[in-house]
Amino acid sequence: MKRWLFLFQYIVNPRTVGAILPSSRFLGSKMVERINFKNVKYIVEYGPGTGVFTEKLLEKRNPQTIILLVENNKEFYLLLKEKFKEEKNLFIVNGSAENIGKYLKDYRIPYADYVISGLPFASLPKNVSIKILINTAKILKKDGEFITFQYTKFKKAFIEQFFTKIDVKREIRNLPPAYVFNCSNPQNR
Repeated sequence: MKRWLFLFQYIVNPRTVGAILPSSRFLGSKMVERINFKNVKYIVEYGPGTGVFTEKLLEKRNPQTIILLVENNKEFYLLLKEKFKEEKNLFIVNGSAENIGKYLKDYRIPYADYVISGLPFASLPKNVSIKILINTAKILKKDGEFITFQYTKFKKAFIEQFFTKIDVKREIRNLPPAYVFNCSNPQNR
């Protein structure tokens, strides 16, 4: 069911749904492997789609950790609302990651320790990508991380305009294989 919904949404919305299949569990594991779940208070996820990364976050998080999902696609939003309706400390917004500052205020979240992203920066309009990345850098706590994946390294130079350090790892067990970018702005000590 999820795969058909994902494929249909890709056909209908190719600029905002960046793949024809949901991410694999292997990519999900790689996306969350550097998160310090013991100490994290706030996690934001952009473009959770059918919730592959969300499931990993919920599985590993401390129950007090607050997770905010921002999903622009109405069908995916409705699926997520139903799928995670029993979860505590999980909020789901139907909107654009461009407005993340507003959503944090709405839910009284002071910052994000981590922002996980499934957004397809290769197909999003450049001005939208710029706004999302500027606002993401603003909401991240000192030494927080923005974790995203892309199918090529093509957007790495673009993302480096907003984050001074990017570690890249490849996950070949995803279809198609993907690159995970762990992005941060380390503070000079």
